[in-house]
Amino acid sequence: MDRKKNREIYVQAIGWGDAEVEALPVDASFRRYFRLRRGESTAILMDAPPEHENVPLFVTLAEHLRFLGLSTPEVLAQDDGNGFLLLEDFGHQTFTHLLAEGHDEKPLYEMAVDVLAHLQQAPNVTAVTVDPYDEEMLLREVAYVPDWLWPALRDTDCPGDVSTSFEMAWREVFASVSPLPDTLVIRDFHVDNLMLLPDRQGVKGCGLLDFQGAVIGNPAYDLVSLLEDARRDIGESLQMAMKDRFYERMGLTHIVDFDAWYGIMGAQRHTKILGLFVRLWRRDGKNGYLKHLPRVAKLLASRLDKDELKPVRDWFETYLPDYSSTLPVG
Repeated sequence: MDRKKNREIYVQAIGWGDAEVEALPVDASFRRYFRLRRGESTAILMDAPPEHENVPLFVTLAEHLRFLGLSTPEVLAQDDGNGFLLLEDFGHQTFTHLLAEGHDEKPLYEMAVDVLAHLQQAPNVTAVTVDPYDEEMLLREVAYVPDWLWPALRDTDCPGDVSTSFEMAWREVFASVSPLPDTLVIRDFHVDNLMLLPDRQGVKGCGLLDFQGAVIGNPAYDLVSLLEDARRDIGESLQMAMKDRFYERMGLTHIVDFDAWYGIMGAQRHTKILGLFVRLWRRDGKNGYLKHLPRVAKLLASRLDKDELKPVRDWFETYLPDYSSTLPVG
């Protein structure tokens, strides 16, 4: 039975069979979302094929984040076997939508930074069973460059010794800075996945979406994800102000180490995204992300200028010196 028919049966079974169904924009995952509307009542149906997505993990993380005092959609109905969830509808006010309408960006980013600080200071933040965002996972992600970007630019597979040298360059970078205490890393923490909830106060006024990929790892990662956004230009003055706000909220005393990791995690994320967006195009037929590659390449270049990233910078200069000028852009 196809997914559409399965959805219709499920919606009928949970008592929403008479609802109007609105398909919402798709993202980079295998998930699809639909708004169900019945009179004044609405809910969101998540269609998450179980062979690709982990519905129980989404529910676990949603409950954990709410336990920590943050806002995630309440789960109204659940079918793990078929990969369906009925979720509370947070409405239409994503930060991205608000910014496009001319909303002042500063208070939105302040709220997002406060959410991160609140999350990372929560006593039980890591008391949830998720994967570690350890060196091996970070390396698997940057490997998207030799695995996907290289073939797109060179029309041939990346030689094994070249791919290995890329891995070794990153290992050298990761070993160059003292580790920071782990936290819960949401990983896709940016304005597309944040919502303004005007009827809630403080950090609960920021609704969290797309958190099912959360892991335990470096506390600098989500701040980079927010302030060095692959999809949106953010002014340097705002970036600096928000970093200062985060440091103040966190009471950071070892800013030198945090700054170093902020740069390393930024370079890691931008490297990953270069390869990931190419993979979405070549493997999944989703070429809408290619338009962001020039921005991501610019962000990566700004990070590779730092001393701690020299091994990776040397690799790009040796093997892919023209990557930023030859990117596919749709």
